[in-house]
Amino acid sequence: MTFSPLPDDARVLAVDVGGGTIKGELVDGQAGILSSAAWPTPPAESAVETISRMGRHLIDEVEVDGGGQVSRAGLVIPGFVDRDRGRGVYSGNIGWRQLDFGSALQSAWDVPVLVDHDVTIAGWAEWQVGAGRECDDMFFVALGTGVAAAIVAGGRLLRGGLSQGGEFGHVVVRPGGPVCSCGGSGCLEAVSSASAIARAYTASSGQPVEGAADVLDAMTADPVAVRVWEEALSALADGLVGVVNLLSPARIVLGGGLAASGDALVEPLRHAVAERVNVVPIPEIVPARFGRRAGVVGAGLLARRGGTGTDE
Repeated sequence: MTFSPLPDDARVLAVDVGGGTIKGELVDGQAGILSSAAWPTPPAESAVETISRMGRHLIDEVEVDGGGQVSRAGLVIPGFVDRDRGRGVYSGNIGWRQLDFGSALQSAWDVPVLVDHDVTIAGWAEWQVGAGRECDDMFFVALGTGVAAAIVAGGRLLRGGLSQGGEFGHVVVRPGGPVCSCGGSGCLEAVSSASAIARAYTASSGQPVEGAADVLDAMTADPVAVRVWEEALSALADGLVGVVNLLSPARIVLGGGLAASGDALVEPLRHAVAERVNVVPIPEIVPARFGRRAGVVGAGLLARRGGTGTDE
């Protein structure tokens, strides 16, 4: 589904559904945030109702303050997505199947709604207006609860046969390794995602942690934390080398929650990839401009432009 681009002064609603948090923003024509919210992501079918309430809250908040009407909404969701019908086909992390987001939310919000894949659109946003700008061959990696990617090659956003390319997290990097949510073992997501890092540290140290940030904090005094982090980066580098040899991207953009790790992630990863690449040019590796906000920024851009465009 596509629409014509909106006027420059139009206001749009942007919603990004993540594995743990739903982020929403209502933005004006200058990308100024007029209202925003972050709510926990509920399981399965209750996601539609929660997203509906969040969007209505953001719209009403602006209209009560005397703001203008919202012209369109963009929603980006994980898993497999039917863009044309606005449907979430399947999300293993959240547990939904065949949810009709587009029609339900259009009725609730009384505006047209575009639905697309979260990481594809986050990567597209980074390419259009972020850390991948003016780079026609880019690989975007979202490192968070899971691991996924978006691919730009020859100045085009690659969609693949399912309209979204980039299930990078299910590339096997450690055969016989940890069991992944997909049912396989040794997938990149089972080793290098934020949730996998937390699980590996808890299993090795016996000390429960809430997330990868706790492992990073422990690295100054805990060799177990250092070992877990280094193994996660080594596995990520192994996965990226396959991408580099196959696609030869000029730039790799690191997004998602783990990208906030800064030099603890970027510098060691640059070194590890450079050590492994022997044939093709070594790409730049840079953090995403929008960090955790890449998905919601992309949702707003999607709504404003009316789609990703035939040449994007």
